[in-house]
Amino acid sequence: MQRLAPHDVKPRLTEGAEIAFLDVREHGQYGEGHPFFAMPLPYSRLEIDAPRLLPGKAVPIVLLDDNDGVVEKAATRLAALGYAEVAVMAGGAPGWAAAGYTLFKGVNVPSKAFGEMVERARGTPAIDAARLKAMQDRGEDFVLLDGRTVAEYRKMNIPGGIACPNAELGHRLPRLVADAETPIVVNCAGRTRSIMGAQSLIDLGIPNPVHALENGTQGWQLAGYELERGADRLYPEMLGTAELAASRARAAAFIARRGIPVIDAVTLVEWQGEADRSLFLLDIRTAEEFARGHYPGAVHAPGGQLVQATDQWVAVRGARLVLTDDTGLRAAICAWWLRQMGHDAVVLGEDISGMPGGGEPGEPSSLPDTPPEFAAAALKDGSALLLDLNGSMAYRASHIESAIWAIRPRLDRLHLPPGKPVVLTAADRRLADLAAIELGEAGLRDIAFLTGNETDWRAAGLAMTATPDDPPDEDCIDYLFFVHDRHAGNLDACRQYLAWETGLIAQMDEQEKSAFRIAG
Repeated sequence: MQRLAPHDVKPRLTEGAEIAFLDVREHGQYGEGHPFFAMPLPYSRLEIDAPRLLPGKAVPIVLLDDNDGVVEKAATRLAALGYAEVAVMAGGAPGWAAAGYTLFKGVNVPSKAFGEMVERARGTPAIDAARLKAMQDRGEDFVLLDGRTVAEYRKMNIPGGIACPNAELGHRLPRLVADAETPIVVNCAGRTRSIMGAQSLIDLGIPNPVHALENGTQGWQLAGYELERGADRLYPEMLGTAELAASRARAAAFIARRGIPVIDAVTLVEWQGEADRSLFLLDIRTAEEFARGHYPGAVHAPGGQLVQATDQWVAVRGARLVLTDDTGLRAAICAWWLRQMGHDAVVLGEDISGMPGGGEPGEPSSLPDTPPEFAAAALKDGSALLLDLNGSMAYRASHIESAIWAIRPRLDRLHLPPGKPVVLTAADRRLADLAAIELGEAGLRDIAFLTGNETDWRAAGLAMTATPDDPPDEDCIDYLFFVHDRHAGNLDACRQYLAWETGLIAQMDEQEKSAFRIAG
């Protein structure tokens, strides 16, 4: 197995050739500090997410851990999946820092840093919470559009806001804004999607005055104003024939003006046959549209989120990104931003709304089932152990009383007796299948999956409990404590988060900044 030093890895990240620099630590570890271009692929989910994040088996891969041996395990698993060129970075994240390179806190760092650079370069107009509140109090005519996901919006939003995820803004604007004079304000929870949503409308040539809400819902709270919760003012799902035609016309004009590459279905098939290139086929429409029909093999990546959190869908630098929708507008605006972020993004010039729906079948589970009644008896007499593979915070909130919290990269720390049967529970059964691989290699042979839900477990006599301090914070490697309660009214956490976000550019070196090519 090839071992690379940090100074061997860093220059390769911006040379233009394909490379996947993967951080295989868990979410909490990754969020506490990682290289700027490192893509998260937690070992606990590696075989689940690798096919989506690494579509080409020939891509050069470099793995990063905490210098604790997880990269060796991950390399073995990736080789078993057919990835041919897997190396590890010597020293892990501590070695990166020791080499003098920055470890960035937080998640979606490249996307968020890009948003800050866009605002700085483009002078994106903004208003603060006090000015917006004054506009509301005076009864001024304006439209407030929340560019986050609907789920985030429903959790908490600024009063009067309408949910319209960023990529949908230009596409659905005729149904949201009646005329060309009405001011538009775009908000998110912090900064990035406010900036990107507002600048997207400006770049599309929308005649209305457009502003980003500075610091989003967090800025609203810091100004002393209350948020609304459980709102259901959503973007119009269905557009009429004339509105779709207008979207197509706007897309064609924008693509021509900005020089965004467009390919046809024939070219896509040719590209899909090239084994030496990674290709991501991403459908950036809404979940409802995707479910009704999508291009075979496409992955659903809602447009606003794709730009906001690109590392959740694309783990290969230098790969081809083909974006699909129905009118071309949503794909074009996303491709516009992704290309400025250094990605080779193009638009598929096909209306894919008539494609058949349905998803690809999942792999069958490798584990036998254990009914709650059998598990209850075995746990009561001590003849079996129960491991809970759910997230650490979910375990703290509620778990079966005798269950032991476990996570895949640290199963070897449990020192389980080889001859004792083990029962696994997880909301996502795939996590249990992966944990079973580790347990089997450790010599355990009798491994099963607990069926049913909490109601079934209680009926079978399995008591449920909560343990607010177990597992202890230092063991919760899957959970990022960094300003985790900023949406729950913790104003200090809001301030810390916003300071982190606005401070990203200052942490970047020239190589990291060079990846972005912000257009005028």
